[in-house]
Amino acid sequence: MRPVIRALEGRGAQVLVTARDFAQTLGLCERLGIEHEAIGRHRGGRLAAKGVGLASRSLALARWARGRRFDAALGHGSNDVTVAAKLLGIPSATTFDYEWAKVQHNVNCRLARRVVVPDAIPPERLAPYGADARKLRRYPGLKEEYYLADFEPDAAAPAELGLDTAAPIAVVRTPPAVSLYHRFEHPLFARLLERLREQAQVVVLPRTPEQRAELAAAGGFVVPERAVDAQSLIAFADLVVSAGGTMNREAVALGTPVWTTFEGRLGAVDERLIAEGRLRRLASADGVTVAKRDGAAASRARVRRDPELFCDLLIGGLIRGVRG
Repeated sequence: MRPVIRALEGRGAQVLVTARDFAQTLGLCERLGIEHEAIGRHRGGRLAAKGVGLASRSLALARWARGRRFDAALGHGSNDVTVAAKLLGIPSATTFDYEWAKVQHNVNCRLARRVVVPDAIPPERLAPYGADARKLRRYPGLKEEYYLADFEPDAAAPAELGLDTAAPIAVVRTPPAVSLYHRFEHPLFARLLERLREQAQVVVLPRTPEQRAELAAAGGFVVPERAVDAQSLIAFADLVVSAGGTMNREAVALGTPVWTTFEGRLGAVDERLIAEGRLRRLASADGVTVAKRDGAAASRARVRRDPELFCDLLIGGLIRGVRG
């Protein structure tokens, strides 16, 4: 949402940002210079716990917003903001790029007035959630190609972690074990880490304190203690492996070879990327090798898309006089 925030501010809007205390979210807001109000925390991976979290954070957001004059509420895959906006009568827009999070989308698609998704997702997959033609707006390419449009990697990022850019670097994101849509621990993940450790400097970005402790006990990996410039790491990496979607697609957008270990149902975006050969699905850890690549050539081949278009799709029609 960073370029959307900047685009709105460029149009004279005042933008207030909230963030949930989970994983590296608050640290990333600070790193990116996004002023924010921390509201709520993650309640765990079970459905009942997620329900409690949704109710508590939605009410907290509504209390925070009450008495302020908001013209629109925007969120990426956030049920909390759409519920709070509905309670307060504020028009809202939601965006996401994975269509099989059914519980989530049955809430946010029905409550939001705008649903913004990649054009890779067939509309018929979204219709059961209430995202009809009146609400649905679709954009070409990947969301990462919009929010990374102005991104240039920071050469200091690898050095901050003690990495030698002359030697192979692999960046790994652990499985999102607390997510409802990722129900299976990948049986190859431990073997993959061992194989990568034999070939390269391996930066592992854990999602939970438990994962961090396990990696520290194993040894031989670079495990950052705080939120890092992961996008610069990806740009300088020779290989990325992730079970989640966003880091995989950031690697695609930045031209870095990437493997997915996702064990859930593939979404349309990943289906298209795999068909195009821009993303590979891990079948065997033994088939993964790390070799130095030409990062300059990858940078020249990047696709950069205008974030103003993304902003128009989200906000257009929600606020009088705003195009889109």
